[in-house]
Amino acid sequence: MDYWSALETYKEMLLLYLEEGRRQVNSHCADLEPWQIIGASVLTTLGVVWAHSFLFQQESLKSRVKKKCFRLIRKIPFVGGAIQSQLNKALDDMSTSLCTLKAGMSYATKLPSKGLTQDQVLDKIREYQTLNEVRWEKGCVSGAVYWGDETLTKLLVKVYGDFAWSNPLHPDIFPGVRKMEAEVVRMACTLFRGGPNSCGTVTSGGTESILMACKAYRDMAYERGVKYPEILAPVSVHAAFDKAAHYFGMKLVHIPLDKKTMKVDVKAMKRAISRNTAMLVCSAPQFPHGIMDPIEEVGKLAVRYNLPLHVDACLGGFLIVFMAKCGYKLAPFDFSVKGVTSISADTHKYGYAPKGSSVILYSDKKYRHHQYFVAPDWQGGIYASPSIAGSRPGGIIAACWATMMHMGENGYIDATRKIISAARKIKTEVRKINGVFVFGNPEVSVVAIGSDVFDIFRLSNGLTAKGWNLNTLQYPSSIHICCTVLHTQPGVVEQFVRDVREEVGLIMKNPKEKTTGMGAIYGMAQSIPDRSMVTEISRGFLDCLYSTEVPKTNSNHMNGNGKAH
Repeated sequence: MDYWSALETYKEMLLLYLEEGRRQVNSHCADLEPWQIIGASVLTTLGVVWAHSFLFQQESLKSRVKKKCFRLIRKIPFVGGAIQSQLNKALDDMSTSLCTLKAGMSYATKLPSKGLTQDQVLDKIREYQTLNEVRWEKGCVSGAVYWGDETLTKLLVKVYGDFAWSNPLHPDIFPGVRKMEAEVVRMACTLFRGGPNSCGTVTSGGTESILMACKAYRDMAYERGVKYPEILAPVSVHAAFDKAAHYFGMKLVHIPLDKKTMKVDVKAMKRAISRNTAMLVCSAPQFPHGIMDPIEEVGKLAVRYNLPLHVDACLGGFLIVFMAKCGYKLAPFDFSVKGVTSISADTHKYGYAPKGSSVILYSDKKYRHHQYFVAPDWQGGIYASPSIAGSRPGGIIAACWATMMHMGENGYIDATRKIISAARKIKTEVRKINGVFVFGNPEVSVVAIGSDVFDIFRLSNGLTAKGWNLNTLQYPSSIHICCTVLHTQPGVVEQFVRDVREEVGLIMKNPKEKTTGMGAIYGMAQSIPDRSMVTEISRGFLDCLYSTEVPKTNSNHMNGNGKAH
């Protein structure tokens, strides 16, 4: 039998099956009235639509069922009361620790009837400054303050003062700020090896930069008919992507890491790609462990499936662009990688600009156009803004521009060399300490420490007691230090390594001992299956930040200097 004869035979068989199907349906419906057939069809259609909407939501069915079960458990009188009691205690303790004031201090809850003089205001400012207990300028803090140079600070204060009243929303009134913002973006594009069509905007920080990229790619996905856009990102990616998914109605699909290298599993990312995928994400480096994701490999996926690839370089962007000139080689990560369409980098971190400045960069203007918001029919005129904010502080942009111009390439290279050297010395020395290990192979400024022998939060407690302020991480439990220029001061790295060695030595005498204090609380938070409880406590923490009430137990926690025990 030749091909055409076989095809004709299959066609005839298909027609026979269709005819038999039609006959069966007609026989079953023969005794039904038209309204019954119509009603059954409508109900069946509604049922299918409901089932589809129930099963395929932004949040998985498993997660929703889990939440519902925990809500029901908390409604059981005895259980719910006990849980709420513990939550209230945790919130009270948090309020006491956060809202403690020194003796004689109180909160201002209304405007003074008569305005204070400038001297009086400055006196108040100095009083508030005495609340600072963490000596960040000594290099005891992980990240947070990336330089704090006195000479640079004076320059920034002067520049900000000159542009304090400026607003990029009015480029016709403040053309100088417009020019400076355009130059900041162009200089950043050049550093990340963008082509002639590369572009971007200045934002208020890394979170806004990430939000803008996600918003742009969501709108692009909408244009090609995607109803439920998905972000494919490593599980180590910054939480700003969770925020973007929440704000913009997207779904964040977390891709697992290689357990040895802590880099994103490229094969798992490939398997996760679907018609709903709006963007791929890599970090350079990621925040928890300071690891560079395999951007070239993911870039090949982006090209193959015609998807945009965002590189989150918010943390170390203004280090990695200078590392090659310091003699430190990295795998390609910038616009030279085919497939990379956007990069976020914080000028207020290793760019040493004041807090509140970052850049979002694109390989082409077509991507940036989807970031913009335009309201063409507003009664107040055509409203167009490049990012989330309408009015923006021109002083911050001016100070960012001044920082970059003052630092120059030589200044950034010198600072980068010192920071990377410090981080690698910490990595090398910590690896020599029995009982702890370093996650992956960090190449930039973050070194994450874990242990298979004891609860790593015990080490966190010990280092806190010695004056260090490090980042505690979860899933897996770990701590990290993010090196800055402050850590390159003489003796800081050596002191850190010495303190880690001493504390680990003490812990190893009894490695199974239980963790106490904040370390125990952080460890416990990971083990709570009902994550809504962690969210509830976190909301309470945020409420505490805005509290102007002195806790009732405050007086009982004061020592002679008014400092809480």
